Amino acid sequence: MSSVPEVPVPAPSSASPSAPGTPGTAADELLALHRGGRLAAEFPRLRALLARLPEADSARAAQLLSRVDPADVLREHPALPSLTVAVTGHGTLSPLVPALALEGARHGIVIRTLVCDFDSYVFDLTDPDSPLHAARPDLALCLLDPMIVVDELPTPWRPADVEAVLAEKTALLDGLTIRFAAAGTGTLVLNTMPLPRTLAAQLVDHRSRARLGALWREANTRLLRLTETHPELVVLDLDPIAAEGVAVTDPRLSVYAKAHLSPAMLSRYAREAGHLARLVAGRTRKCLAVDLDQTLWGGVLGDDGAEGIEVADSPRGEAFRAFQKVVKQLSSQGVLVAAVSKNDLEPVREVVAGHPEMVLREEDFVRFAVNWKPKHENLRELAEDLNLGVESMVFVDDSPYECGLVRHELPDVAVVPLDEEPAGHVGKLLRDGWFDTRELTTEDRARPALYRSEAERKDFLHTFDSLQDYLRELGVRVRIGPVEQRDVPRVAQLTLRTNQFNLTTRRLQPAAVQELAAAPDTEVLAVHAADRFGGNGLIGAVFTRREGATVHIDNFLLSCRVFARGVEQTALASVLRRARAAGAREVVAAFRESPKNAKVRGFYPQNGFGPAGEDDGEPDGDRDRDGSRFYRHDLVSVPPTPGHVLLTETYEETHTATPDGSRVESCVETSEGKTL
Repeated sequence: MSSVPEVPVPAPSSASPSAPGTPGTAADELLALHRGGRLAAEFPRLRALLARLPEADSARAAQLLSRVDPADVLREHPALPSLTVAVTGHGTLSPLVPALALEGARHGIVIRTLVCDFDSYVFDLTDPDSPLHAARPDLALCLLDPMIVVDELPTPWRPADVEAVLAEKTALLDGLTIRFAAAGTGTLVLNTMPLPRTLAAQLVDHRSRARLGALWREANTRLLRLTETHPELVVLDLDPIAAEGVAVTDPRLSVYAKAHLSPAMLSRYAREAGHLARLVAGRTRKCLAVDLDQTLWGGVLGDDGAEGIEVADSPRGEAFRAFQKVVKQLSSQGVLVAAVSKNDLEPVREVVAGHPEMVLREEDFVRFAVNWKPKHENLRELAEDLNLGVESMVFVDDSPYECGLVRHELPDVAVVPLDEEPAGHVGKLLRDGWFDTRELTTEDRARPALYRSEAERKDFLHTFDSLQDYLRELGVRVRIGPVEQRDVPRVAQLTLRTNQFNLTTRRLQPAAVQELAAAPDTEVLAVHAADRFGGNGLIGAVFTRREGATVHIDNFLLSCRVFARGVEQTALASVLRRARAAGAREVVAAFRESPKNAKVRGFYPQNGFGPAGEDDGEPDGDRDRDGSRFYRHDLVSVPPTPGHVLLTETYEETHTATPDGSRVESCVETSEGKTL
């Protein structure tokens, strides 16, 4: 391990408005938990507590949290999501550990951190027997700093020398990425290297400085473009953080401790890594619930009227308009935007439909929860209406009262408190990357429209006396077959984002999905659905594995948008028929309970499966060491496709199966004119 001196712990600022020791502050509560040895036991509380912590107290809080043993937390709370994060790089890496511990606690994720030896990143990433690979990290952070280049420059140096070193290092990192993918699992994370002014200023002529800047940025561009050829790679861009004025280096820490990025930059790096950890743990948010008065527009609609609210035509109005543009930008990328406001609905609809300066229009919202109910009740009903958990929601409001009440009543909702300064709204909304994803899919961009059509389905449902009549008229169509290359990112995303109908909650990156799809004994099946209201897109996946006469279902996922329409029974029946036709004698399926998937605990028993193996005393399936239960189907009597569903199977040749098992050679066209 590193032999360089330990970086000093920053002391809490006496000027902080909530310095430890001030009764009632978040910092004070955190310190009390630490002194009482209760941080591990109270870990689930920390997310709400840290949301109230001022930025000035973050470094101190990070130090306290880094002393909590992840094993103690998991012993107290075994259901909490946990990740292993390995850290390697060129300089001293230990200062990053407290910042990662803080970010993990902020998102309710237990992070086990492995810090590799000083300047060992080449060995760590390439040797399959390295401690990094042995830890099988979910995230491998290779922290790059400018000294990777500067340390190899001659004295004196010229821009051509920098160009040579940059070329060598970017080629090396390209090769390391390939070796990492071949030797291990998980997501590799690199970062761009901000150009230090102390390097550029060593050149006395501006022409040479310009050349150095161009060479440095071209190298960073090559790093960023590595993600186009390496799906397992993420590159964090530190230039936007440096552009906000965050110091890149601290000269004393760089010289004396070999910590070449400043504590402030490491803190921001850890925040970005925390967003990745949240994504890997399946905790990405899906719905943005925004207040209206003083949030989307200035003023109070009920008091000022539509003509009196501020949307443009003034400096404050322009600030609100800028915020609306950002919300619309998020909506265009699949974020579900809902209005949650204490107002009368009709005046709100009139403003959204007819105010000439509004950026957001009705088609940008999936729901209007506009009434006089408490907002936490509206959020709960909104989540139920969208078939989401409240943990999928981000609530934005300028009222401290409303924010506090939602935090208290719905602690799983992420709350973004705004204030009276609208110019800060954009920064506050984007601070935590709540909706970050690795890659945007076609289904992501279509998601708001799909959820709006869901409202039409519910209106349609209310015209029928029975659910069966409704399903019969809905015209559900399902297509199932081996995943295609273009669908791999979407299937990986389903494993990462689906929580309710995710029967083992095993998260997979695109490279892992691709590997399973290509292996001879495993198969990844993609499930598409559509109905009379249009296509639902790729909404499910089934992971199967063949061992002798047994077909295993290692995981089964389905989007919450299509529950209870017979899609899940249709896909399962198709898998069973295919197994029997291929000569299998049984299908064994795994279910691992999580805090979010209890509602589908009985899925396999309700569809003809019994406990697997000999009776071990468990009434509903055998367990293995990771808590999975296993169920067995003997394939003697395979359930038919539900009568209201038209199934198309594309295993080898496209055919349509009717409920009685007969086949029709044809494809199905969706209302969008695409093959289903």
